[in-house]
Amino acid sequence: MRQMIMGACLAAALALTWSAPLAAAVSASDSPDKKSSSDTDKPDGGKFEPFKPEEKLSNGTVTVGGQAISYQAIAGTLIVHPKDWDDVAHDPKAEKPDKDSPSGGGDGADAKNPTAEASMFYVAYFKSGGGPRPVTFFYNGGPGSSTMWLHMGAFGPRRIVTATDAHTPAAPYSLVNNAFSLLDATDMVFIDAPGTGFSRIAGKDKEKAFYGLDPDAYAFAEFISGFLSKYGRWNSPKYLFGESYGTPRSAVLVNELESNRSIDFNGVILLSQILNFDLSPDGPTGNPGVDLPYQLSLPTYAASAWYHHKLPGEHNNLEALLQEVEQFALGDYARALAAGSELSTAERGAIADKLHQYTGLPVEYILKADLRIDGGEFRQTLQAADSMTTGRLDTRFSGPDLDPLAQRAQDDPQASALSSAYVSAFNEYARKELHYGEGKAFKPRIPVFMNWTFQHQLPGQPQRPASSRQGANVLPDLANAMKLNPNLKVQLNAGYFDLATPFFQGIYEMHHLPIPASLQSNIEFKFYDSGHMVYAKDSSLKMLHDNVGEFIRRTSNLGSSEGTAKKGARAQ
Repeated sequence: MRQMIMGACLAAALALTWSAPLAAAVSASDSPDKKSSSDTDKPDGGKFEPFKPEEKLSNGTVTVGGQAISYQAIAGTLIVHPKDWDDVAHDPKAEKPDKDSPSGGGDGADAKNPTAEASMFYVAYFKSGGGPRPVTFFYNGGPGSSTMWLHMGAFGPRRIVTATDAHTPAAPYSLVNNAFSLLDATDMVFIDAPGTGFSRIAGKDKEKAFYGLDPDAYAFAEFISGFLSKYGRWNSPKYLFGESYGTPRSAVLVNELESNRSIDFNGVILLSQILNFDLSPDGPTGNPGVDLPYQLSLPTYAASAWYHHKLPGEHNNLEALLQEVEQFALGDYARALAAGSELSTAERGAIADKLHQYTGLPVEYILKADLRIDGGEFRQTLQAADSMTTGRLDTRFSGPDLDPLAQRAQDDPQASALSSAYVSAFNEYARKELHYGEGKAFKPRIPVFMNWTFQHQLPGQPQRPASSRQGANVLPDLANAMKLNPNLKVQLNAGYFDLATPFFQGIYEMHHLPIPASLQSNIEFKFYDSGHMVYAKDSSLKMLHDNVGEFIRRTSNLGSSEGTAKKGARAQ
């Protein structure tokens, strides 16, 4: 789920940082406990200070590739402030109160500061010993999601075992050594967005200060700047890894870090990408005249129908089928949708029949839908004969219909199938192995949409527009970051069975980045026969680990890798 820390800049960076953090940075004496409620209400000097940084240290070992890796784990919090917060102390007697300030006046310049602040929770893993190491910042999306998914399902040293495409039985769950942890390639920092997980927000207008496309990215930039200073990692190779809504966060965040803070990153790793929200398969019927969402989700419909054996024809090779559907989606299907009401009856029938061949949906249903089926309608209809709803995050999953007569699916069977295992596993792990969380509630997800704003200040705009006439689109942000830093590398990872952020949408977005043709070679694509959480399938997790690890080694400038990845190749 962001203040500039003391004006830190790259000129202050020293030699490459070694993997183990400095003892002074992580000593228990530097980790004051959270204030009591009375101290929080009335701290020294009368300032509003609801949080203090926290830190819990532990040690462990994970075996990756047959090699045991010892590490230090740090579970803690950093305090961040929203934009326009000033960290310079002021003498209240020397400055007159400003009655028109957003804080409503008060004593001196300190009263002008926004009182909202966030305590952002993180778990950092530093490999013990060895030489200089990259550091990668991980986060899930939502918005409103904690980062337990990437932490416990993908790359942390412990991994929760879940069913591949069915509902995982109730506790006890299995938490095992993660043979696919990325600790063999990079030090790792898993971050909970403000208000999620163990992160908290407080102060006046706290939701406005942190819940939105721009303020969220600013808070993460504040966190990363503070983390680099606290643990002496300014001169380490740096990476962002965002999943789902974490991908638009990454686009805005890397541009903020590079353009406003002069912090170049080595790479951005995107998992299950959505950078242009107008292309989403969720509810495009509310945006008539924009037909790209139907085209870009069609290959995922085909993959899903293929998986559930709903296609009328024989298709032994999924990739060959997908390439055929992609050509149809941007060819005959695109032309038919563009024709609108001018499409002839014969042409309409021919397109409907082709859609039936690629989706398994009845021709009559397709015609009734005017050749346009959104994601929720597809999921409700594909297995309707069996009274089963198809998954959204992962269409390999199925569950009983909540409402057999609904137009669109009312539930996501994949989310229901895995959530309990992840929540239980993280609570157990955090409290028993990381020794963090006593007296605290862990919030896997929070309802932020009532307060979330997608208004966005694009690169080059003097200020954020008061309103937007289109969906959020952060392609310009990623493009700007790549042009400012032509060495920035980007890796897109996507699952064929993801209907929340379809893989073909990610391809389309990357091919439409407003960048010079020469920079397209900085982007590489990796695909998996899994869903949104590609790591929910063990074989896909192994491939994800190998692809991301190789990407980091190749781009870290540490001279530890040879060879070049194939750009645009489809990873099995």
